[in-house]
Amino acid sequence: MKHLVLIPTYNTGARVLQTVEEAKREWQPVWVVVDGSTDGTAEALLARQDAALRVMVLERNQGKGAAVLHGLRAAREAGYTHALVMDADGQHPAARIREFMAASQANPDAQILGVPVFGVDAPLERVLWRKMSNFWVDLETLWRGVGDSLFGFRVYPIAPLVEIMRSSRWMRRFDFDAEAAVRLCWRGVRPINIAVPVRYLSAADGGVSHFRYLRDNLLLTWMHTRLVLEALLLRSWRRRRR
Repeated sequence: MKHLVLIPTYNTGARVLQTVEEAKREWQPVWVVVDGSTDGTAEALLARQDAALRVMVLERNQGKGAAVLHGLRAAREAGYTHALVMDADGQHPAARIREFMAASQANPDAQILGVPVFGVDAPLERVLWRKMSNFWVDLETLWRGVGDSLFGFRVYPIAPLVEIMRSSRWMRRFDFDAEAAVRLCWRGVRPINIAVPVRYLSAADGGVSHFRYLRDNLLLTWMHTRLVLEALLLRSWRRRRR
């Protein structure tokens, strides 16, 4: 087994540089996929590239899922088996990377999912929408134990996730995290949940959010509609084969 840290980033400013350094102190190598950023961070990251840090730059913004897939494909070609994916904006605790990697090494056939522990700084709208998404994911997976559908601090087995994404036109933007967990469950990749704190940094602290309530909630609604219908069809097909 070979594990790496994979960080997709889009216009997160100087905060991504701090996130990368924090991640490198916990685990190496760290790979960063710059998803069409126009804030100068691609150049800053490339200047820091060394044996512990690989930087890949996409010319145009394609979405989180597309950036992750780009990194996963390259990692698979390089012989890596698992990737811990984390956000670049400082929300995820780099100090927990080793714990997640150890859980993955002990359970290589599982997906290790972070379950967020929110502080008082968490936007209420985000928390409520997350609860709704979690309900639908429980339904779609028949309560197989996905602790949180949207938290992006996770260790994935690379091979099954790449195969899943190759056969789907979706999972390229904000819909990536939830759909990845569901489809991996359908494929028999069991979830293991670990609670971790999540931070919502203010703009003064360098926090950057590209979440758009209307656009991204519509995307999630469409995703859950697709997954529920597909889950119903899958159950019907399995019943007919019995």
